[in-house]
Amino acid sequence: MKLPPLLVYSVLRLLAFLVPLAVMWFFFPIMRELWWLTAIFAALIGMSISILFLRKPLSGASSEIYERREARTTPGRQSAAERDADAEDAALDDASESSSGTTSGNAAKQE
Repeated sequence: MKLPPLLVYSVLRLLAFLVPLAVMWFFFPIMRELWWLTAIFAALIGMSISILFLRKPLSGASSEIYERREARTTPGRQSAAERDADAEDAALDDASESSSGTTSGNAAKQE
C-alpha cells in the first residue's frame, strides 16, 4: 500500500522538528530551562532539514494537491473568479453600448 505524498511529507516535517527538539531537551540541561529557545532552535533546524532534504516529498505533495484541485474544477463548471470576470465584461459591454447609443442620439439631435 502506497502512502499519500501529503501524509509522507507532513510526517517527515514533523519528525524534522521533533527529533532536534528531543535531542536538545534530553542532552542539554540548560535547554530544559529555556524551553522557548529550544522550540525556536528546533523549528529553525527542522526548516533547514526540510529545505535541504525534503524536496522530493514536497514536490510529490504539491503535485497531488494540484491534481486534486484540477479534478475538482471540471470544464463544464466555471470557477467564481471566471464568473466574476464574465459579469464584469458584460457590465462593461452594456455600459459601452449605452454610452455609444447616447452619443449617436445626441449627434442626431444636433443635425
